[in-house]
Amino acid sequence: MSHTLLRRVAGGALLVLALPLAPAVATAGFLAAAFLTAHVPVLATVALLCGALTAGSLGRAAFAVLGLDRRAGRRGAAYMTVALTAAVAVLAGVTFFRPLPTTEKAATPPGVRFWNLPTGSRLAYVHAPATGEPRPTPVIFLHGGPGTPGEGIPTGGRELAADGFDVYAYDQLGAGRSTRLRDITGYTVARQVADLDAIRRTLGADRIILVGQSWGASLAAQYLAAHGEHVAKAVFTAPGALWGRAYPGSSAGEPWNRASPAQQARLDELNSEPRLIAASVLLEINPAAAHALVGDGEVDHWMHEVALQGKDGTSCPGAPPAKAHNNPQGFYSNQMLRKDFEAIPDPRPSLRTTRVPSLILRGECDYIKPAVAAEYDTILPNSELVRVRDAGHAIARNQPGVYTSLLRAFLLDDPLPKSPN
Repeated sequence: MSHTLLRRVAGGALLVLALPLAPAVATAGFLAAAFLTAHVPVLATVALLCGALTAGSLGRAAFAVLGLDRRAGRRGAAYMTVALTAAVAVLAGVTFFRPLPTTEKAATPPGVRFWNLPTGSRLAYVHAPATGEPRPTPVIFLHGGPGTPGEGIPTGGRELAADGFDVYAYDQLGAGRSTRLRDITGYTVARQVADLDAIRRTLGADRIILVGQSWGASLAAQYLAAHGEHVAKAVFTAPGALWGRAYPGSSAGEPWNRASPAQQARLDELNSEPRLIAASVLLEINPAAAHALVGDGEVDHWMHEVALQGKDGTSCPGAPPAKAHNNPQGFYSNQMLRKDFEAIPDPRPSLRTTRVPSLILRGECDYIKPAVAAEYDTILPNSELVRVRDAGHAIARNQPGVYTSLLRAFLLDDPLPKSPN
């Protein structure tokens, strides 16, 4: 091969290499700058400069190898820099900077009220007032997720109100109609516990009864470890882990394994959104940058779409489809709380000393590993574990009558039903 041909091949290779390398270096520059700032215009500028420098450097080298004189080489490199920088900008505009869909804000349903707590949280809640002979201890339902609130009074709540209990259910910080934080690192387990204790004090109750579903059970356990003297009874329904580090990530199980092919295809589509991927990467580098790039409205809508694909995977096979609601999801509270839950101290030593009566309910088809619910029964000295047949993670939806009868019997100090099904 002649020397001239070799130069042409080498020069052409450098030009071709610039095509993928310029956007790759621009992306790397964007992420590197995120260690220092969350200001998106600065991040974008750094990314474009990195891409332009890469394109210019490779262009100059390529044209020099091809034997162009200095002036022609500089002119060619300049054209190439402008063209590739524009291409990088367009590519970023249609991927990472293309806004995701959002959900139009709906009117607040009748019956939803708000607590303005001394913690700084503004939390949406619903209340079923006690009827008949009032009892001094309110019942507070804690939703799952983190960040996946329900809508309205939960299953069993009306019946408990008729038994004399004041019943409350609220959207936790960063979820539903409650406060979204500007600084998403504020979504911590300690803040959730502080909010719950502020609710107790706002209600004027010395002690409360907690009914936690999934992550709500984990939160109830955290409150019990911190403020056990203020808990009269606790119900842990389809509980999540007592401590995140014991079951990190999705090791406790996920409902997506039961998704239909159509649902899985939709999940794959949702999870491949470049903007969502960018936010997820930035969360590991600088959460403020993730939040600045992709706002709550976008990621909460994305999380709602994901939840729609997994909602039917929480029940036993063949169960009727679950009904959806439009109370907003909370993406950043979900992500930050899951991470914090694995970093906090182990609550189990404190829980081993509590004498609070506790009921643990697990559906036989629950996707969460049986060992998770069993650990509650092992750690909590004054507890009883009940396995509910023909129910999955959503016991209240799959077996509402059984669930309600168990709740009422436990809270009214009646014998639990001998055969839950």
